[in-house]
Amino acid sequence: MKAWTLAAALILTAGPALADRAGAERCAAGLQPLGQQLFTRALPGVLGGAAIPDALRSAAVSMVMSGAVSRDAARQAAESAGPCLAMARAPGG
Repeated sequence: MKAWTLAAALILTAGPALADRAGAERCAAGLQPLGQQLFTRALPGVLGGAAIPDALRSAAVSMVMSGAVSRDAARQAAESAGPCLAMARAPGG
């Protein structure tokens, strides 16, 4: 039982180490400026375990509410940033 518990703990803690952070950064570099901004703002939340849509929504709300960007522009940028954020979280991209 101890061996199984240790193995499970190692697997669960290895997930973030296996994520493709460098690939996610390269992906984000190819985004439009607003997409890059949303990626940068949402990344800490995603790496902390937040759902990608929730992290993107949180990142975009203040920008939309302040009038810095339109809701449609934020939606399009979030849709383009989502796959890059998924790379940062998922093992092997």
